[in-house]
Amino acid sequence: MFPWLSHFFSKRRRQLRPRAPHLESVAASSRFQLGPPAEVNAAHAYQQSPWVYVAINRIVEAGALVPLRVFRLEGEKRVGIANHPLERLLSRPNPLTSGFELLEQTIGSLELQGNAYWFLAGDSSGKPREIWLLRPDRVSIAPDASRVVAGYVYEIDGQFIPLDAIEVVHFRRWHPSNDFYGLSPIAAARGAVLSDRHMSDWNRNTFGQDQGVPAGVVNIRDFVSDGDYERIKREWRGQYGAGARKTAFLRGGTVEWQHIGLSHTDLDFLQGRKAQRDEILNIYGIPVGLVSENATEANAKVAERQFIERTLYPKLVRLAQKISQELLPFYGKDLIAEFDDIRPTDTEARLAEIRAAYPLLSINEMRAEYFQLPPVPWGDGPVSPRLPRQDDAGRGDPSSRPIPADHKSAIETELAQWERFALNRLDKPKQTRPFEVTALPDELAFEVSAGLMFAGDRDSVKSVFAGVKAGLN
Repeated sequence: MFPWLSHFFSKRRRQLRPRAPHLESVAASSRFQLGPPAEVNAAHAYQQSPWVYVAINRIVEAGALVPLRVFRLEGEKRVGIANHPLERLLSRPNPLTSGFELLEQTIGSLELQGNAYWFLAGDSSGKPREIWLLRPDRVSIAPDASRVVAGYVYEIDGQFIPLDAIEVVHFRRWHPSNDFYGLSPIAAARGAVLSDRHMSDWNRNTFGQDQGVPAGVVNIRDFVSDGDYERIKREWRGQYGAGARKTAFLRGGTVEWQHIGLSHTDLDFLQGRKAQRDEILNIYGIPVGLVSENATEANAKVAERQFIERTLYPKLVRLAQKISQELLPFYGKDLIAEFDDIRPTDTEARLAEIRAAYPLLSINEMRAEYFQLPPVPWGDGPVSPRLPRQDDAGRGDPSSRPIPADHKSAIETELAQWERFALNRLDKPKQTRPFEVTALPDELAFEVSAGLMFAGDRDSVKSVFAGVKAGLN
């Protein structure tokens, strides 16, 4: 069908192209237009839709509380950098904005407009000294065939301020039909937002001024003269057309009231508003259990975990990776930014994983994998709830070496105290204070701690200490 294609693809490419071949066409075909695409009035929806307000506020306030850390990559390791200049900048981005406000407004702009913009102000050193958030509805992107994005134009009060691409950090959500601007979640929720808004307006108008009586028809069965007809209309409107609810009393039997409106019950009003609420919250990733009045404590905890894992944490990853890509190069190479991992851990699942690894990993491997502790000289052997006997002395384990009599007495006393502490803590599951070790060697303390992690009853606790005491003999 297309014989020229065969000729075109006959020469196989043997190396990668220096850049994507479609970028020039995309930038050239996207002509500059002042202002981002107006899909829906996001600010208006946020101000007048209670569920949009609730959903966005839950996200932005929770996200702004999470601290950002800067790490240096050394091979496969990440080394934390305390008090990095970027961390200090984000804590006080400019004289008028706090760090909380900057993240709150940035995440809020993404949730409202699908775009967020940071303007970077620097000095002669070439590093940012201030960060200013730009209103997304005032920012226009200028495409360029060679650079894809030539820069940005900020419009305010009829003035157009050109901004270089390096001065602006553009955060955006994915848009399936736009190469430069992000998609606002409110565009997807537009139908639910408008429906909820109209239902709220109808409910307000029903009980508002001049709306106290539902719609209906006053039917005059018998023929009346024009004068009587006008008099009946005037008296009816004068007595029953006010805003307050009144009951109509008719005399003579020739005039009747016929109700033609729909009541709240007929419209299933409350269920309809709940359906709109659920749809809006689902679009924003807010589990209904977080706001439902019927949610139990267990349902609320599950909803909170889902919100953190599936909604909030991915949004923080989006911000951190963009900051790593466009801000950290000002401070050097091999730097990445990450927000604290706030995803909750399942204690039972973690313990089950440790139990499965218990017979397979050495002490040092357990320390590194599950406790983030450095290796120890005596940690090459397997983890065991019982200490090695004297016949294992040749393996170099300090716990197998003879212990002086005076020190042995102090160890036995501390083991007895620790055993009583562990048994008492079984009756107080919320007790988190650890036992303070003073006399026990590090290797013995680790053996006891590892054994107590799997001790769920009194007999198991006693067996852990019995094994340790037997190893001392």
